[in-house]
Amino acid sequence: MTGPGAPPGGGALVPLVLPRRPRAAVLVLHGGRADGTGPARSWHLAALRMRPFHRAISAGLPHEDVLLARVRYRLRGWNGVRADPVRDTLEALRRLAELAGPVPTVLVGHSMGGRAALHAAGHPQVRAVVALAPWWPAGEPVRQVAGRHLVVLHGERDRITSPAESAACVRRARGTAARAAMALVGDGDHAMLRRSRFWHATTAAAVAHLLDPAGRPDPLPAQCYGAGTVPVL
Repeated sequence: MTGPGAPPGGGALVPLVLPRRPRAAVLVLHGGRADGTGPARSWHLAALRMRPFHRAISAGLPHEDVLLARVRYRLRGWNGVRADPVRDTLEALRRLAELAGPVPTVLVGHSMGGRAALHAAGHPQVRAVVALAPWWPAGEPVRQVAGRHLVVLHGERDRITSPAESAACVRRARGTAARAAMALVGDGDHAMLRRSRFWHATTAAAVAHLLDPAGRPDPLPAQCYGAGTVPVL
């Protein structure tokens, strides 16, 4: 069974590709605002921005039995200590387990969605986080990525979130995560409009590799996993 749309009754999990018997899953988390208590809508720009990623990831899935879904937020903002998108992500993972069982899951998050993905990485189903231009303020926790894979792509010219703060978080995570990689997208911006095809293709390839490391090559060079200067792609 494959197709877009919300599950019956709505909720935090919106399946986009729903195999009959999933053996793995990918959850996509869009961006938002630092503060915002208005309802999040599927036609907001932050959500629309991820639609090409949905298509690219779906086309690049290494197996037909991988579930692809997006997380539906209740509210547009992070909202301080409430961290509302994290609550929504954890609810989506709970719903995913009900729908497909405790399948290994890759979280793909942009901006605020990258922050929510990082915070939710300790959930037992999560195997990897792919963060796109994440909003990771200094001091973000990393202990929850223990045993997980962490991949970060950040635009070289991002003026909304900080590539330096992302790099600092990746460096701290390297002592905890199974593997942690980061690359800068040359001339890339926060909205991922510059070199959009590169963003889409590289994200899809990274997800495919995380789901099938033996069968799909890693799109990131070895330097991305090192402790030196973050490479520009």
